[in-house]
Parts: sequence; structure tokens; C-alpha cells
Amino acid sequence: MARPTRVLLADDHTLVRRGVRLILEGEPDLTVVAEAGDGAEAVELARAREVELAVLDIAMPRMTGLQAARELSRRLPDLRILILTMYDNEQYFFEALKAGASGYVLKSVADRDLVEACRAAVRDESFVYPGAERSLVRSYLDRLHRGDDLPARAVTEREEEILKLVAEGHTTKEIGELLFISAKTVERHRANLLAKLGMRDRLELTRYAIRAGLIDP
Repeated sequence: MARPTRVLLADDHTLVRRGVRLILEGEPDLTVVAEAGDGAEAVELARAREVELAVLDIAMPRMTGLQAARELSRRLPDLRILILTMYDNEQYFFEALKAGASGYVLKSVADRDLVEACRAAVRDESFVYPGAERSLVRSYLDRLHRGDDLPARAVTEREEEILKLVAEGHTTKEIGELLFISAKTVERHRANLLAKLGMRDRLELTRYAIRAGLIDP
């Protein structure tokens, strides 16, 4: 019998991780070897524990699942990635695919879809949660008909990192230390964010971060 696929779970809610682990550990071909409470920890553990599949929540502290997926795709190109989320959102779906994820699974139906999605990812196949295909295809065809591109990112990856940390309440000095950049660079990025998004202060940036799924409300 083939060795089980080594899985990393990343979600900032312990109960969610426990439930997902129960689902996966019930399958002979999947084994959970590491758990992370945020995206940054997930990146560290994926490299240290030789995992083959990462299941990442979108909204996590320090680094979101999408940010972690981008980083993992760069550092570990052979790693398979799934996004697990409560957000039934087309923008997130496309961002997940662009970040290198093989699939997008809703938490509300994880007991039904997650194992199938994991196996598809291991086979290097994409997984789209049932019910999404029709609306996504229709949306894509509508864009094609209008001559539009896929949804554009409102901010750069670095600006997104700064935005998330600002919204979490970190000081300029703390953000600089977390991202290994100077305080002056942090201030410049924050000024760019305010100008680009047409906002005035930290409170408005925090509200935007919540709407974008970077932090939980």
C-alpha cells in the first residue's frame, strides 16, 4: 500500500483544525503531520516537516492563507495547496488559483468535499466546489464577451502584507521587524495604500481589510 500523503493544516481556530483533522485522519491515504495557527507558521512548518499537501484557511493572523499560498508556491513548487474557507466568493477563488492553489473548499461542506479535493490535488488536478462551476463559467464567459480581464488585484502583495498588519494593530516599528524592512518603507507603503484606496486613516484601512477577508471582523 502506498504511503499516506503528508498533510499540513493551517487555521487560527483550534476547533476547526480538530474537525478537519478528524475528517482527514479517517482516510487511509491521508495523514496530518503538522498544524499551524497562522500563515507564517504554515510556511515554516511546510519547509520543516516535508509536507506534500497544505490545507490553508484564508483569514489568519500575520499572514493570510492566500499570502501563505503565494510564498509556498515560490519556495516549494512541488507542494500541493488547497484553500479552505467560509467565503463563497468568486474573487477569492480566482486569487486562490493565481496563488498556486489546486482547489477551493467551503468549510460549510468540508465533510463532503475536502477528502475528494485532497485526492484531486495529490493527482495534480484542480478541484472546484460543487455548485460553483456554473456560476464561474457564466461569469468567465460574460467577461470574455465584454472583453474584460480577470478581476484585478486592488493592491500589490507587499501592500497587502502591510495592510493586514496595520489592520491587526501592529505599530510601524513592529511591521518593519516582521517584514524585515525599514520603518520609513512601511510608512511609504501605508501612504500609498491610503492614496490608492482613497482612505484617510487606520480605521478605514481596517474596515477595508475586513471586507477583503484579510482579517476576521
